[in-house]
Amino acid sequence: MTTAPITPDAERTELLAALADARAALIRSVEGLGDEQAGERPTVSALCLGGLVKHVTAMEESWLNFVTEGPSAMSFTLPEGVTWEDLAAGTAVEYPKWAIEREKEFRMLPGETTAGVLGAYAQVAARSERIILAVPDLSATHPLPEAPWSEPGGEWSVRRVLTHVLTETAQHAGHADILRETLDGRQAT
Repeated sequence: MTTAPITPDAERTELLAALADARAALIRSVEGLGDEQAGERPTVSALCLGGLVKHVTAMEESWLNFVTEGPSAMSFTLPEGVTWEDLAAGTAVEYPKWAIEREKEFRMLPGETTAGVLGAYAQVAARSERIILAVPDLSATHPLPEAPWSEPGGEWSVRRVLTHVLTETAQHAGHADILRETLDGRQAT
């Protein structure tokens, strides 16, 4: 679905600039933190600043893989005998790899560093921009992967994916701002 980079039109330029602004807000929330602080969970949830950056990185990478590869890039298959209800209730006898990996996204794991998490995010961001600049038509679509949260028979355009990534990034930048303020009183926005 991608070709050589094209001269960006106003829509691409504006969408990519808005995404860059949302990314910068998220990154500001983590700036100046050590590895231990980036992994602290200052609220009752499992959220930590490093984990939020990891989650946004994984989410963006996954959706841009969808842009380039279609729904096969996002497989939500369940182990044999496991239902979506089991998974939602926490009673599944086996959890799919994708669900386990997603859980790890929200935490700083042993050996992970703030610099490493931010470096991975920068790489994914640069790749995303290259992809968006190379896609010939933002209206090009793929069917959504099969999952309970996907509209049956639904499809998303590259434009819709990009606005989703932007929305998710901005939402998590707000979460990160609250977490940072809770940690040390610093406001990122």
